[in-house]
Formats: sequence, structure tokens, C-alpha cells
Amino acid sequence: MGSWGLSLAPPAMLTLPLYLQGIINLGVSENKLCFDLLSWRLSQSDMQRVEPSLLQYADWRGHLFLREEVAKFLSFYCKSPAPLRPENECEKEAVCVIMCASVKYNIRGPALIPRMKTKHRIYYITLFSIVLLGLIATGMFQFWPHSIESSNDWNVEKRSVRDVPVVRLPADSPIPERGDLSCRMHTCFDVYRCGFNPKNKIKVYIYALKKYVDDFGVPVSNTISREYNELLTAISDSDYYTDDINRACLFVPSIDVLNQNTLRIKETAQALAQLSRWDRGTNHLLFNMLPGGPPDYNTALDVPRDRALLAGGGFSTWTYRQGYDVSIPVYSPLSAEVDLPEKGPGPRRYFLISSQVGLHPEYREDLEALQVKHGESVLVLDKCTNLSEGGLSIRKRCHKHQVFDYPQVLQEATFCVVLRGARLGQAILSDVLQAGCVPVVIADSYILPFSEVLDWKRASVVVPEEKMSDVYSILQSIPQRQIEEMQRQARWFWEAYFQSIKAIALATLQIINDRIYPYAAISYEEWNDPPAVKWGSVSNPLFLPLIPPQSQGFTAIVLTYDRVESLFRVITEVSKVPSLSKLLVVWNNQNKNPPEDSLWPKIRVPLKVVRTAENKLSNRFFPYDEIETEAVLAIDDDIIMLTSDELQFGYEVWREFPDRLVGYPGRLHLWDHEMNKWKYESEWTNEVSMVLTGAAFYHKYFNYLYTYKMPGDIKNWVDAHMNCEDIAMNFLVANVTGKAVIKVTPRKKFKCPECTAIDGLSLDQTHMVERSECINKFASVFGTMPLKVVEHRADPVLYKDDFPEKLKSFPNIGSL
Repeated sequence: MGSWGLSLAPPAMLTLPLYLQGIINLGVSENKLCFDLLSWRLSQSDMQRVEPSLLQYADWRGHLFLREEVAKFLSFYCKSPAPLRPENECEKEAVCVIMCASVKYNIRGPALIPRMKTKHRIYYITLFSIVLLGLIATGMFQFWPHSIESSNDWNVEKRSVRDVPVVRLPADSPIPERGDLSCRMHTCFDVYRCGFNPKNKIKVYIYALKKYVDDFGVPVSNTISREYNELLTAISDSDYYTDDINRACLFVPSIDVLNQNTLRIKETAQALAQLSRWDRGTNHLLFNMLPGGPPDYNTALDVPRDRALLAGGGFSTWTYRQGYDVSIPVYSPLSAEVDLPEKGPGPRRYFLISSQVGLHPEYREDLEALQVKHGESVLVLDKCTNLSEGGLSIRKRCHKHQVFDYPQVLQEATFCVVLRGARLGQAILSDVLQAGCVPVVIADSYILPFSEVLDWKRASVVVPEEKMSDVYSILQSIPQRQIEEMQRQARWFWEAYFQSIKAIALATLQIINDRIYPYAAISYEEWNDPPAVKWGSVSNPLFLPLIPPQSQGFTAIVLTYDRVESLFRVITEVSKVPSLSKLLVVWNNQNKNPPEDSLWPKIRVPLKVVRTAENKLSNRFFPYDEIETEAVLAIDDDIIMLTSDELQFGYEVWREFPDRLVGYPGRLHLWDHEMNKWKYESEWTNEVSMVLTGAAFYHKYFNYLYTYKMPGDIKNWVDAHMNCEDIAMNFLVANVTGKAVIKVTPRKKFKCPECTAIDGLSLDQTHMVERSECINKFASVFGTMPLKVVEHRADPVLYKDDFPEKLKSFPNIGSL
């Protein structure tokens, strides 16, 4: 810095506006100064550039009269050898002047710029340093990204109503419209506020806590409840939370509407309308567990809320907006107060228990009638009249003079009644689930909690109110295996979604998140299946820790009765498959011995013959100890047309889909509209829903399920009718996995040409009719139709390509 402020700026600085170079140019008017301040910020990539021609004055040199006055002032004060000329411009070179008019001098030489006195120089340097800092601070304030609206964090200090701002609500404050029953996510929710999020998570903003009072200073609501405080805390501690109101996709008021009993309806609605981003309730979420009030007890919050989403505990089919609202449970405080250790599934002391108090007299009469009819297997409890009021009486139930601890007594029952009270939603549902008792829900039109994602058929029994007297017989018809699965599932639902306010809040937000980001939504299995296998059985073999097989390849199981010649041909052909590990022959004829060892074909793998005690088709699916591989090939003794390449290819496909039935003969089930029932179809069509186990690969785990876990009396029915064991296996696998079969290779004909009607069971005239009856029988037992229809099959990649045969891995694939 030379005398009088001569400065050499580095070249990089010359590209910046003058005020950022530390230069104030007083030779221009206010337009140039404003442009210097604004142009650098506005020319950035995120701003639209403003050209000088768009300003009010295009002449950057400013007003001439101002330049003249400045020139006179500097000529006199700086003692210039010659008067400064106002029309000259500032040279934007490496040498710039800090305190000088932007002019060119006609006089050159050492006296170009006179030296100031030291005291004056210090004064003006200090003065303009202050001005420069002020300009920089102003620019940073104007252009630095910040929110105009204050976004107060939801923190511990703001949860107390003692120190929060007080907002007065005039009596004529606006009131939102009542809830719009036609609202759906695509009509009343603004998804554009959510925007793109790499983490696929919505952002939730919680309004700062305020105390609302009416014109007389009376609070609109009581102090925020402990439960709502826990709910807001859970949200603020989650990944969904944001303290930036401008980034929020969802808004949660700090106004507690969990319990309508404590609300002033009109004033609460007015308080909601005061929220800064209310906008008719768009993208706002309200939590309410106890809706309605006497005498009618509506099933949804009575507070007018316009388009706001409602997470409600007690919706009916009349008030629930499908796909918009979220049905949540009524939280039970006993969940936090009482620790009920998990009790394993199985029969318990009581078959059915009713433990609710304050039931409608008609309901209690029906329950007591069940108790009289079925004796000690049914227990109907009521409030203890001989105990004083207080916390102790809440945790006690009585039957006559016998006192029971509640909710511990629920663990002594297999089924627990959950009846509607004044409200549809009842906290006892949470207590029942915690006890691992299967809830029997008797509440017409009740929307069960989180029913949008939870499969309640796996954990509860829903009985219409009109069939309450028949509830005992209905429950007795459920197989014990299914009851045990429901007990496990009930406890799992409580652990995952009911046991705390935090679990309820996060499940609610996850459901809404899945609607907004459906491509990243949680799957059915993630919502409904426990994260780890805690019990002895599983519902899907994919969750089994697969034990490494003792030998690689597959085990072929051939079921035979008396067709020795055909059997030997099948053994010979199957033995050519490279991946064959062992061949097991199930001899199903008790009246005739199998051939002598010397007569059997000589093959490269072990051959084992197992003799059965009875002639039953289910013998082919018994989990024999001789099966050492995970893969099993079930094949009939007359399937002689399959080539070695076809069988090897089928095994390779199964290795990629070990939870599927992978087979060759394809079949289809159809609905007969004339007969109003299912029909079995064996004609060649474009669709397939079954593969016959006369030639099919599957995991040996399904042998165990077929033998010991087959629902109802299907297994006995198959053995009695000597038919449909293959259809039963298709039903079983599809029901367990929820997946379709895979048909491999194009071949459709499998039977030997020499076989006659007397040799083949499937050639009997009544065979097709019986198989149609099988499908209807099995669908009735399973309670659903698990079979999935598909329109594809698996063929080798080069099967139809015009390539030399030697280049194909499986050249010998039959066309029919």
C-alpha cells in the first residue's frame, strides 16, 4: 500500500466486483454501487443474471452533476496540480485508487497523486474501512440463505407450558371445515412438498409449543399429556424430523388432541387454523386415540380439521378414509407398568377369557351363557366390587369371589375376547397381544390398527356381533398348529407396533412414508414377519439357515408299485444326469417283494430301496433319513421320456430358486362360473399354476411340512382317495412361500406310449373329476386359494438359437 492508498491487487482479484477488491469508487452514482453489490451474487449459477440494461439507468458513469461536485471537492482537498475532469473513468487495472474519483489526469509525473498528511490518511482509512465492513455485512445478510420464518426446534425447554408464548384466540377466529371424507393422497396431500429425497424418507416438522387461551384467558386445553410428549419426542429423535419448516413434508402440531375428553372442540379447531402452514390442513398430521364423546361417541375426532390426516384409534368403516388416514391402537398404560414375560405357544388353562369391565348387558349375558355351557374352559371376569377404588383395583379382575391379577390372567387363556365399548377402539387389544393371547375381535365395522400393512388374519379372529353365541364353536374349528402360529404372531405385533408410544408413532410415519415413496416401501414380509426365527418352526424356507448338504447334487425319489420294467427304464435314464447323488426307490407294494439285487440296473450312484408299511401316496413325500441332499427330484416310475439334459437343466433352475416347485408337467386351475367352483385343467394353455410332482424338483424341507404340518385332514384325505398328493404339495408350497411354480422345458407329453389304462392311475375316467374336487377341498381347508397363475416357463438360453449343438449346454431338450 503506497502513500494515499495506491494498491497492487493480485490478478485473481481483478475478476471480482470493486467492493470485494477493497475498492470504493466514488466516481459513480448509486446505480453503479448497487450493481456492484448485486451483480456478483445474482450472476451465480443458482440465480438469474440481471443485465445492466435492465436497471433503471443504463449509464454506469452516473449523474454528471455529482461527478462535477466530487471532482471539485477532490481537486481542492487533495491540492491537485490541475483541476480534475469529471468525465474521465476509473482505469480498471492493477493499480486502483481507494479514495479518489475515477478520472484520468492530463498531468503525469511524481505529483500525480499528492500525499496526504498522516493524521488525515489514518482518519479516512479508518472511516472507509468501517464503511467497507458495513457493506460486506449488509451483502452477507441479504444474500446468505436463511429462513424468513423462524423455525423453533422442538426441545425439552419448549415442552413446558410455563414459559411458552401465550396466544389469545378471539371468539370470531376462523374455524377449519369439518374433515373431508373424500380426501385421498392424490387429492388432499401435496406430495410436491416432499420432493426428491435420496434417503426416501419424509421430513416431519413439529410446531413450537404455544399456550392458547380464549378472550377470558382460560386455556383452550390442559397441559400437554405425558403420552403426547413421548410421541413428539419420538418423532424429534427419529430420522424423519427436521427443524427447517421449509424442508418439511409433514407437519405435526404441538396441540394435544389424543384424548377428546379434555378438548374444547371449537377453540382447538381455531388454534389449528392459527398454525403458520395450516393451509386447510394440507400435509398436517393429527394423533387421536380417544375420539368422540357422549352420548354418540363418534369414531373419529370431532375437532374440525379440513384436509388434515388423522391417525386415529377407533375408526369405523364409515369414518376411515382408506389410504389417507392411519388406524392406530389405543395405547395401554399397563404396557409400560407391567412386564409380562413371553410365554410359549400351546394349550393353556382357559380356552376363552373375557376380562373387560363395563360391557353392555347384552354382551355380558351372551358371555355368561357361554360360560355356563362350556364350563371351566370359559372364564368371564368383571370389575372387583369388594376392592377400594384406585390403582390397585385397575389391575384386578374378579369372578364371583375369586380375584385375578390383570393383565397376568390373560396369559392363562388361548383366546381373549375384545369387545366394543362406548368406543370401537379398546386398550385391551394391546394387553391381549402382550400376553400372547389370540384376540377374538367382536366389533362390527372396526378398522384394526395398522390394517393397511398388518395381516390380522395371522394374529386374530374377527367374529361378527350377531354370531357371538357361536364364538366357541368357531374357535374350536381352528387347527392347533394355526393357533400356535397366531399366538406367536400376536406377541410379535405387540413387540413391534404396540408396546410404546414411540412404536406407534414411528409405525404411523412409516406407513405415510411408504405411500409417498412406494418404490422404497417396506414389504409385506418386513411388516408381518419377525426379524429372527425364535421358535421351532418357520413360515418360509428362505429364512432357514440352510445346512450344507453332506453331498452335492440331488436325490431322486421314485414311487413305484408293480411296474418293474418301466421302473428300471426310469432308473437307467435318471442315472445319466451328472448331478444325481443318490436314487431312492419307494416300494409301495406290501403284497410283493421288490426284485432281487442282481436284477436291478447297475448305476454309478447309490441305489436304495425303501419298503413302506402301507400303500399310501403320501409315502413319496416322507422325510427319509436317506435323503442327504437339499434338492429332491420326485419322479413317477412311468416318466421315461425326460432326457438327461432336461433333468440337469431342471436342477440348475432349482438351484437359483430353491424355495419353488420346479417341474415339467404343467397344470392350471380355473374358476367355473357355471358350477361356481374351481376346476382342474390339463389342456395345453398359455398359463400354468401347478407342476405335477410326477417330475419335479423341490427342497427336502417341504417333505417335513407335508408329513407333519399339512393343514386339516388333507394328508389323510389324499391317502384315502389315492389321488391329488401332487396338488396338495402345490398348495402347501404356494401357501408357505406365496410364490408361483416354475415350469421348465417345452415338453408336455411324459407318459410312456405302452402304458394302458389299467397301469396308470391318472388315466381313470373319474380322475379329472376327482382332481377338480381336490382343488375345492384344499381351498376350503386352507381358507384361501394360494396357487399363483403365471404365463412363462424356463428354457435354456440357446434353446431356439441357430447355433451348433456342441456350443449348447443342454442340446437334448425335447420339443414335446
